[in-house]
Amino acid sequence: MEELRAWRGRIAAELDAAVAFWERHSHDPEHGGFFSCLSRDGSVYDDTKFVWLQGRQIWVYSRLYRTVPRFRRPELLQAARKAGEFLESHVRPEPGSSRAAFALRRDGRPERLQRSFYSEAFCALGLDELGRAAGEERYRRGDSVVLENVTPEGEELPGSLGRLMNPGHALEAAWLLLEFSGRRGDADLGARAVAALVEGPLKWGWDPQHGGLFYFLDADGHCPTQLEWSLKLWWPHAEAMVALLAAQRFQPRPSLVSQFLQLAQYTFDKFRDPEHGEWFGYLNRDGSVALSIKGGPYKGCFHVARALLMCEEMLDDILEGEKPPQ
Repeated sequence: MEELRAWRGRIAAELDAAVAFWERHSHDPEHGGFFSCLSRDGSVYDDTKFVWLQGRQIWVYSRLYRTVPRFRRPELLQAARKAGEFLESHVRPEPGSSRAAFALRRDGRPERLQRSFYSEAFCALGLDELGRAAGEERYRRGDSVVLENVTPEGEELPGSLGRLMNPGHALEAAWLLLEFSGRRGDADLGARAVAALVEGPLKWGWDPQHGGLFYFLDADGHCPTQLEWSLKLWWPHAEAMVALLAAQRFQPRPSLVSQFLQLAQYTFDKFRDPEHGEWFGYLNRDGSVALSIKGGPYKGCFHVARALLMCEEMLDDILEGEKPPQ
């Protein structure tokens, strides 16, 4: 347990550094909302605002403000509130639409849609968490858009993203189920999601030669030849750290702790940037940095910060005993 205690301190420090990076560089004081296309040093290289990442960053700021005393700063909640108002004003491609745009121009004009349900899902999650943090019911949203588009095992239904064996998307969808299972008090739903994680992508997604997790695999288990698909991406690694600790809480096993320590060491060694803060998003298969950017259309203030937050919370529970739900 001493190794886990040491990792708890490392994870808390890394969470502070990651959030500080996005606070310094991602806020748009003119129009509201957040920039996500940031270079290694935080400079903006594209001012398009991607809706997934607006909702996700609202969720991160609001959850941190609501649950972690050191983040209970008025400016963090105010940034989330301003971004929430930006989303509510601009996210629908046309008045009365049930859809949410995928990308917005800097001033909020809708630019394009996407066929998955993730824009709607992350708007709902972000605004709901903002409502909880601010104590304002007007932000609260229902969860049916998520639960209607995934199976009980956390797999996307036909028509959503994902056609191949996809460690990343399986981890993401299962986290959505875990989030809503907690809100509904549905322990069976949460247990099925965790079981699917441990027996699924954490088993068949590991690279036995170089370590780390593949992003995509073909149905026969081989890594595709396309360059992008053979990269190691930040978010399956962040999701897997969370999944292993979540599984340890449901059913403690020494093997889960061992897997967590192995994965956490690989992830911190390869993805984190101690010079500028935050994590690199894209590695070559051998672990070298493929792209030095810190954000883009899919990477923003979410996977790293949220995974570190959840790992910190779960390590507290594992080391000090279970705490009541937040």
